Amino acid sequence: MDNRFKRKMTLGQDGNTLVLLLAILGTVFCLFIFLRVGFYLSGIPLEQYRENIFSWFTLPADLGTLAKRPWTLITYMFMHDGVWHMLGNVIWIWVFGYILQDLTGPSKIIPLFLYGGVAGGILFLISYNVFPGLRLNMPLTTVEGASAGAMAIAIATTVLAPGYRIFPMINGGIPLWVITLIYIIVDVAMISSSNSGGHIAHIGGALMGYVFVLQLRKGNDWSAPINKFFYWISNLFNPDKKNWKKTAKRDFHYSVKGTEPYKKIPNITQKRIDDILDKINQQGYRYLTEEEKDILKRAADDDA
Repeated sequence: MDNRFKRKMTLGQDGNTLVLLLAILGTVFCLFIFLRVGFYLSGIPLEQYRENIFSWFTLPADLGTLAKRPWTLITYMFMHDGVWHMLGNVIWIWVFGYILQDLTGPSKIIPLFLYGGVAGGILFLISYNVFPGLRLNMPLTTVEGASAGAMAIAIATTVLAPGYRIFPMINGGIPLWVITLIYIIVDVAMISSSNSGGHIAHIGGALMGYVFVLQLRKGNDWSAPINKFFYWISNLFNPDKKNWKKTAKRDFHYSVKGTEPYKKIPNITQKRIDDILDKINQQGYRYLTEEEKDILKRAADDDA
């Protein structure tokens, strides 16, 4: 029940990293939109806002400019200069992120988004510095937006559960892989359009999402290092977290030596067994907790 409650899409819910990611994107967008409006109301040309403020956080194709602004490989994925661009990315992240969080828990969303954004940015840089057709526009080309991270989340979700159906009112639902395939085809077809850099970055994010799931199935959780880093940062200035192991033993006001710890034995219900079997089917047996493995063993012994 606790896990289900944490998966609900309630703003501010503890453990809901999807809502946290969307809140960060929305906050950054509002901040820069207010700056833009301030330039406009002050009579300052918007080109100066773009050149003197906004461009310092978007990813440039020119490697010389990138050397002066290395942080843009991270910041570009949080930048949106248009409402529809922002809204489109938010919808994609919301839809696929909700499914992914439901399948894998909340710890994969933000690391996968960051990995996808970095992979998309790197492929964008490589393409504009290698292909002659793109190098012509390299000095003035930049890329921005959360699309690469959104694509990584979309591909990872599709690889994990390709048969997951959305819009059930339409002939029983549309399989997830159909929607993702259409999105990829449109992206590839539009590389020759005016937003070539953005679509190339999408492909980089898609490749990262696919590799991320392959590694996850092999037992390599690439989200762990980033989550550990965030945990370390969040507790860096929290003295209570540093000393919790030391103070726990002092909280006992009676002798606990030789006392057997309390052991919770969960009830076995058919629904509980079905949920565990679904988890095995989607993620594999190795992702079961010790409690879930014990339930399966007890159920097998009862049937025997």
